[in-house]
Amino acid sequence: MRLKLRLSFISLCILLSINAFAQGSFDLIAIDVKKSGGKLILDYNTLTLITDRPLYDNQPAFINDIQMAFSAVDEKGNNDIIIYNFEKNKFTNLTKTADRNEFSPSLTDCGLYVSAVTVEPDGKQRLWLYPTNFGEPELLYDDIEPVGYYDWYDNKAAMFVLGQPNKLVYPYSKSELFTISENIGRSVKKRPKTSIITYIDKNVSKEVDGVKSYAIKGFDIEKRAYVDYGFTFPGSEDFIWLDNQLLLMGKGNDLYVRKAEQTDWEKAGSIILEGYQNITRMAYSPDLKKLVVVMERVKKDEGGR
Repeated sequence: MRLKLRLSFISLCILLSINAFAQGSFDLIAIDVKKSGGKLILDYNTLTLITDRPLYDNQPAFINDIQMAFSAVDEKGNNDIIIYNFEKNKFTNLTKTADRNEFSPSLTDCGLYVSAVTVEPDGKQRLWLYPTNFGEPELLYDDIEPVGYYDWYDNKAAMFVLGQPNKLVYPYSKSELFTISENIGRSVKKRPKTSIITYIDKNVSKEVDGVKSYAIKGFDIEKRAYVDYGFTFPGSEDFIWLDNQLLLMGKGNDLYVRKAEQTDWEKAGSIILEGYQNITRMAYSPDLKKLVVVMERVKKDEGGR
């Protein structure tokens, strides 16, 4: 039975307009890490540039124990989804579309597709599925757009739909599109081994030394109940879960970690690499024990994959 007939989908979206993604130069940087007693230990001897180009390489997501997907712009300004193999140090285009742009890759629950937000020729932003065997892609929910960042639970995608206001929604069924929240940040992540979709609630904030910190909230899809996870690290809006308990955020060149039930963030270390600043998106592989961070390229002028 085709996945499209079995799944209901909805997505989470972009705090920034997709058009803004093409601006700026970013690279992917990998480092081996170890978790110990709620702490994150970085092995600085393993710090490696995965990409090294004066263009846009961003939005990493591990899709198995040796491969990662990310969005990359080519020399003509077109964004595609690239698969990187850590064992072979090899890049492969999952998409190569001259008439559209793909962003925000993620592995679907079934493992047969890499999903991506696709900006189509007419400007529509919708969620598409790209088979991992390089078959023909499938469009999901042709009447829901514009969409962006998202995460999966129970073969359905929770999506942030852009609008006035923006909305985080989840499709319990074809007839029930449930609004989880409005006015959220761009990080939407399922808490591992739970039915909880977590997000940044911009309706709730506080100031720490003059810098804003927003609430991290969760919504339990099964129980239809909300959960509080304290506040973001001040001045940062990108978070990931390292496991069921540990949250990770970056600010500048520094990484901060804390347990879900705690309130204080602890500095885990820093990514210091000449010509790079400002950690934003991140991805973690428990199989590889590897962390990938996105950093802004500020001094390098040329290079290649």
